[in-house]
Amino acid sequence: MSFSDIFKSSFLDNVAAVTLPDMLLALVLAFGIGMFIFLIYKKTYAGVMYSSSFGVTLVALTMITTLVILAVTSNVVLSLGMVGALSIVRFRTAIKEPMDIAFLFWSIAVGIVLAAGFIPLAVIGSVVIGLILLIFANRKSHSNPYIVVLTCQDQTSEKEALKFLEESTLRCVCKSKSVRAGRIEVNYEVRLDGEDTSFINGVSRLQGVDSAVLVSYNGDYMG
Repeated sequence: MSFSDIFKSSFLDNVAAVTLPDMLLALVLAFGIGMFIFLIYKKTYAGVMYSSSFGVTLVALTMITTLVILAVTSNVVLSLGMVGALSIVRFRTAIKEPMDIAFLFWSIAVGIVLAAGFIPLAVIGSVVIGLILLIFANRKSHSNPYIVVLTCQDQTSEKEALKFLEESTLRCVCKSKSVRAGRIEVNYEVRLDGEDTSFINGVSRLQGVDSAVLVSYNGDYMG
C-alpha cells in the first residue's frame, strides 16, 4: 500500500471497516463500564443537589466516545476530519462539583481504551478507580463542618453566643457579619466531635439571641 492509497476513501469500503461483532462487543462493554461509573458516582456523590441526568450522561459519554474512536481508528481520513470538527466545539455548561470533572474524564478515557482494544486495561482500571473512590468517599472526617447563623440584638449577646459556641464545639471561626440597627447577624463555621447538635438549642435560649440556625455544608464557602 502506497502513501497515496492511505488517503483514498470509498463509502462502501468503510461499511465493513469495523465488523459487527467488534461493534457489539465494544458498545456492550462501554455500556457495562458506563453503568459501573454511574453507580460509583451515585455512591460517592457528596454535593448539595444530586443530578440523575449527569449520571446518565456518564453512561452515554462512555458509549459515544467508544463509537467515535472505533470510527477514527478504522479510517485515517476520518480521524483528520474528526480532529478539525472537534476543535470548534465549545461546551459552556458549568461544572458544579470538582469530582464531576474526574468522572467525565473517566468516562472518556474508558471509551478511548475500549475502542483501542485494551479491554483488560479498561475493566481492571475502572474497578481499581471505583474501589479507590469508594474508600475515600466513605472515609468520614473526625470533625464535621457546619454553618451557624445567629441573629443577635446587640454586641453583648453576640459575645455570649460566641463564648458558648467556642465551649461547645471543637472549632469556631467567623465567616461573615452583617450589622443593622438593633440587629447583628453572624455566620460561624463550626466543627463538631460527632453528630450531637443539641448545642444549637442552648444558643437559641441565650438572652439577646433572636434566632440560631445550624446548616450542614460541604466545606465550600461562598462569601
